Amino acid sequence: MASVLATEHPEDTAYGEVGDATVPLRFSSLAEEYRVLRDRAAVLDLGGHGLIQITGSGGVDFAQRVLARDVEYLTSDRCMMSLVLDESGQVVDQVLAFGREDGLLLESSCGAGARLLEHLLARVADDDVQITDRSGDLTVIGLEGPYAWGVVGRLIDAELASLPFESVVDTTWDDVEIVFARTGLTGEYGYQMIVPVESAAAMWRRSLEHAQAAGLEALELAMLEVRQPIPRHEVTPGASVIEIGANWLVDITKDAFVGKDAVVEAFEAGGGRRTVGFTGCPDVPALGTRVQAAGQDIGEVVYAVRSVGLDATLGLARVTGELAAAGLELSVGGLPVTTLTSPYVVPKSWSIPII
Repeated sequence: MASVLATEHPEDTAYGEVGDATVPLRFSSLAEEYRVLRDRAAVLDLGGHGLIQITGSGGVDFAQRVLARDVEYLTSDRCMMSLVLDESGQVVDQVLAFGREDGLLLESSCGAGARLLEHLLARVADDDVQITDRSGDLTVIGLEGPYAWGVVGRLIDAELASLPFESVVDTTWDDVEIVFARTGLTGEYGYQMIVPVESAAAMWRRSLEHAQAAGLEALELAMLEVRQPIPRHEVTPGASVIEIGANWLVDITKDAFVGKDAVVEAFEAGGGRRTVGFTGCPDVPALGTRVQAAGQDIGEVVYAVRSVGLDATLGLARVTGELAAAGLELSVGGLPVTTLTSPYVVPKSWSIPII
């Protein structure tokens, strides 16, 4: 699935295949786009995120069953992030759930829309639930950065910039109905606009009058630096929600949801492996590179990149639980690394007020 904005991208845009989507990885250079995102304001083509609508008289009950967080009272002016699990407690996807007057709208992670849709359709048991893929008529454009709020003011309405986190407003832009949300993936101020595909190009061009485009590489680097989960990099076969470190996206106090028994069992069992951040190594280690402590094998690398913000390798390792702590000296592929506490880079937005 190619982005509906592909014709608006520069000719030398670097693309990549992520799941079922073809997405812009870089429009210019990673370093430049990262600095824009961390220091100013970046426009994001999030067209690789699938949009799936759940409606019908049983829609909310169905969503309550398939989402790991409590969405029973998710109103049309709110959104929240949640995991979607299978019966064995394995992560299917991490979604942003928007409350709607007639049900819910789920935004998948990048490239996971088809997998999420298949998972949901397989669990519809009766005719009072309708699952509709909206990815063909709606797309998502994001704004992230310490001055993204200023772009919102110039692009749509200054009052929207100061919405509380996870607030949603149905509004208009250029006489087009859109869904506007205060979200954020990188620790910086973040917003999303869900717009009809026929209006997306115009909004993209107008956004670029006030900010610079950033691709998936800069976005995912900034997400990693604040330990925002990235399912496509972190979800490995057999790893529990707790091992991944995404248990904050699960509400085990709910009466029931798909995968709850497995999650509760993992919580009660304790022990096991955990995920910890690390830095070091002159080169970025390959996925699966062994991690050792005092010569003993304790785990492996699950994700690693070169961090522009740290000017060093930054990665995640899944290791023995008691060694998933900050400040430890370990080795990755025989080279020394130090474990970290998140955030690994402090977002600039934390010290800049919205004015």
